[in-house]
Amino acid sequence: MSKILVIDDEPWMRELIRVAMELRKFEVIEAANSVEGDTMARTHLPDLILCDINMDKAGAGFTTLAKLRADAATAAIPFILMTGMADTAGMRHGMELGADDYLPKPFTVDELYATVNARLHKAQTVRKDAERKLTTLRTHISLMLPHEMRTPLNGIISNAEILATGAGTLDTKTITEIGQEISQSGQRLERLIENFLFYARLEIVATDAESIGALRSAKTAKAADVVRIVAATEAETASRLTDLVLDLGGISLPMAEDYVKKIVAEVVRNAFKFSPAGKPVKVALKLADAQVILSVSDRGRGFSSEHIRNIDAYVQFERKMQDEQGLGLGLAIAKKLAELHGGSLTIESRQGDGSTVTIKLPTVKAA
Repeated sequence: MSKILVIDDEPWMRELIRVAMELRKFEVIEAANSVEGDTMARTHLPDLILCDINMDKAGAGFTTLAKLRADAATAAIPFILMTGMADTAGMRHGMELGADDYLPKPFTVDELYATVNARLHKAQTVRKDAERKLTTLRTHISLMLPHEMRTPLNGIISNAEILATGAGTLDTKTITEIGQEISQSGQRLERLIENFLFYARLEIVATDAESIGALRSAKTAKAADVVRIVAATEAETASRLTDLVLDLGGISLPMAEDYVKKIVAEVVRNAFKFSPAGKPVKVALKLADAQVILSVSDRGRGFSSEHIRNIDAYVQFERKMQDEQGLGLGLAIAKKLAELHGGSLTIESRQGDGSTVTIKLPTVKAA
């Protein structure tokens, strides 16, 4: 049984809504003013709130809405504003504060049912989708994360044990090599944890329209400089600086600099990982068809069409055959970032003939 909170200073209006909703098997609780409504919302955590705009004072409903949206416990509760003076400016203000719908007075019982049911259905759909994503995330974590963490940990522990039990018998060269292996394993574990946390944060952002809006308001003015530095760093790490080919236009990217760095690092790192030394990796940045296009091409082994369809978190391509390091989160992170910014990530590839990863983003809007 869904619980509805009705906030209105008119007793007859609360009574009318209560009787109508109880006939449809809803549980109804009532508040006579904005202060009481705010308290009851936090206490009872209803499934939906119906709130009059002008109660004990003009605009009190807006104030109640703003307070409840600012509290994590009540921020997601569907909120419907009721008013006898529906106007465009007031409706826009309510929507900006986070209202889900408007119910102009007077309204019929059928209009009340339709509005309430539509908002409850939408909330239920969002909740089920979030639960599905969480279940998938938990499954992937339980299956893949322990193994991926164990691999670098084994390298750290086994090498540390060698040092602890036999340091006196080891020469300087061997100790140096063991130290390097411990360092590499530690860096791999650190990168794994960072990517896991990064992807989890993106999943949370994806469920919040306000957070998505904030992401899309950022920009990187000198994108070519950022792309050049990050791509060169990845090439140098792979000991393939001479394989890097850059074709970068002077373009602004509609994305914060840290996220630009993340996308470039993950995609370029994959290109070097899955292609042989001596083969070029080309990174290009240009404008085309009113879009910003960032592409990374390699001449490696390529991906099958099945692999391309299944880009997702914790899916690693040909793990048994290639035994490459990492969770396969790189492309998933880049794809998620592109989509959150209103863009897309696609892959063109033929096995044995290389791949091209293309990220398309909207152009930066003029100030």
